[in-house]
Amino acid sequence: MTKVALLGAAGQIGTPLSLLLKTSPLVDDLTLYDLVHAPGIAIDLNHIDTAAKVTGFLPAENGLGKALLGADLVVIPAGIARKPGMSRDDLFKTNAGVIRNLVTKIAEVCPEAFVLIITNPVNSTLPIAVETLKKYNVFNPAKVFGVTTLDVVRASTFVAHALGESQPQKFKVPVIGGHSGATILPLFSQCKPPVNLSNEQRDAVTYRVQFGGDEIVQAKAGAGSATTCMAYAGFRFICSILKAVSGQTGIFEEAYLYLPGIPGGEEISSQLGVDYFALPVELGTEGVKKACPIGTLSAYEEEKLAIAVDELKTNVKKGIDFSAA
Repeated sequence: MTKVALLGAAGQIGTPLSLLLKTSPLVDDLTLYDLVHAPGIAIDLNHIDTAAKVTGFLPAENGLGKALLGADLVVIPAGIARKPGMSRDDLFKTNAGVIRNLVTKIAEVCPEAFVLIITNPVNSTLPIAVETLKKYNVFNPAKVFGVTTLDVVRASTFVAHALGESQPQKFKVPVIGGHSGATILPLFSQCKPPVNLSNEQRDAVTYRVQFGGDEIVQAKAGAGSATTCMAYAGFRFICSILKAVSGQTGIFEEAYLYLPGIPGGEEISSQLGVDYFALPVELGTEGVKKACPIGTLSAYEEEKLAIAVDELKTNVKKGIDFSAA
């Protein structure tokens, strides 16, 4: 029996993600938690002819604790979304407290669960989650992730668009760094199959991967940010973890995580001078089996990496400072 708890289930990411999870044969028990609407969404989903049982909870009567009880995996898209004119730093003021409160309850109720942070700004909210779990002595670096899969999905999609290809999924592009703006670094030099981009194409596609969220924020004109594509990407990452936990091998995904304590991570962390970084990892039954080396970068990517790491250090410090306050 696999239980997944979704915190922030009534939001614009949580609702489509709950639908995708209900359709998955990898999920037996799905609990939804939010400040509003979660029980109604659960009833709605339970009309679907798939096996997963769905239950919704509100804050009253220890609803959060009930949603988390026995959870194997907790995914958190809770918090406010970005609107036009807002940076991910603007989100921090509200979402930092949301993450700390939710993860405190995870530490109390299901400390051995996988914890997946979707709530932005992920570069800062993951360090808050980690510091909170450390405070309660239940942090396992192999099981706590910032979900950056959308950057990988965008890289495949946008390089296919640039090349006029009709099947984006055939392109596997490693994406390293963080999960906002210039901290996101798609490595098109390592794309499989190899791609031949002009400098102009490379610059344009890299920028679009880094700032693709802005396209959506502007197009929605205040009605939200990346939601359905984020739900899709989050679902992909959740499924990869659950497949690995079930014993499937050879499963690799990019993720933003605390590198020290991960096999192969300490060396990369020391090399870069930052403890938190997104990179490809191999997943296993207990979470991350190993961090994969970054590999050889082009001169262009080396230059972008230096920019990414500098900005990432500031983002990480912001999360750690909030946790220490």
